[in-house]
Amino acid sequence: MSHSVALERVSMVFGRGSGRTRAVDAVSLEIEPGEFFSILGPSGCGKTTILRLVAGFLEPTEGRVLIGGRDMRGLSADRRPTAMIFQSLALFPLMPVWENIAFGLEARGVDKRTRRRRAEELLELIALPGFADRRIDELSGGQKQRVAIARALAVEPQVLLLDEPLSALDLKLRQHMRAELRDIQKRTGVTFLYITHDQSEALAMSDRVAVMSEGVVQQVDAPRVLYDDPATPFVARFVGETNVFAGRVAAIADGMARIETGEGLLLGRAGPGIAEGARASLYVRPEAMAPARDDEGDNGIPARVERLDFEGAYGLLHARTAGEAPLLVAITSTGLGGAPAPGTRARFAFAPGNAVVLADA
Repeated sequence: MSHSVALERVSMVFGRGSGRTRAVDAVSLEIEPGEFFSILGPSGCGKTTILRLVAGFLEPTEGRVLIGGRDMRGLSADRRPTAMIFQSLALFPLMPVWENIAFGLEARGVDKRTRRRRAEELLELIALPGFADRRIDELSGGQKQRVAIARALAVEPQVLLLDEPLSALDLKLRQHMRAELRDIQKRTGVTFLYITHDQSEALAMSDRVAVMSEGVVQQVDAPRVLYDDPATPFVARFVGETNVFAGRVAAIADGMARIETGEGLLLGRAGPGIAEGARASLYVRPEAMAPARDDEGDNGIPARVERLDFEGAYGLLHARTAGEAPLLVAITSTGLGGAPAPGTRARFAFAPGNAVVLADA
């Protein structure tokens, strides 16, 4: 079976001469049918450019975009088997809900009775039965999001393209809509290509995630793999909070690397491409750190506690090591009573298997 979407060494260059900007640099991706695939990265990394290339709003400077195994070069956006949900949603306020949903079908010449029936079927799918004749301005933000999804699905696209559609919603509604989107995607089986700079969105909803930086794909993996086994320093720093201890690799054995740092010798899993004597950094998540006695094992780091931020389910302890490196330790709310107090000194440790050593970029 063909990939739902495939990018073959796609590059996109804007401008001319000295003003040329390479927004996307030789990106290759393969997205499977029925997959919820996200592209995650900071502003300006090239993720929206890729979405526009797939949609047909741009033609690549180099490489090919294929949908269902078919080369899309020369096919305009309206001739591609895709639909797009924009950040602004772009709903029509003067049309009732059902006409918004059926707009693409009307443009394709589908008769009114069939359009209405299809719109009502989709309203059932998005859990808004009975809303067909409502005005758009009578809907909540989450309801508008669902109508935009139904409108995109009405034309039965092979691929649904979503450009940060939840960014304007408040936190509670975003979390609710994540679950709604994921459920709709699984029930319809449509391939979703989702663009976001929000790590929690990408990790919560996606089957796989591509992390981008400066036009280059850094890593493509399942969310848990990205979080636990980052392949590059950028991914380690960008996806979630992390502690970083820079140094030089002293030894590598049995898949583990010992690194000399300003906090002493530390041990972690050996990442790809590291070598003895090379500059590298050890990365360890705040939740992998814990207060420890002075005589408890390896990977102990003395530090002075600066403050403790309460964030509901857990507290984030901010400390500073003797070498002046910042240290973050996540402590569950039930364990906050025994946490070291601000202004005190304590020792924090982590299991070697919970850290990774990566070569410096």
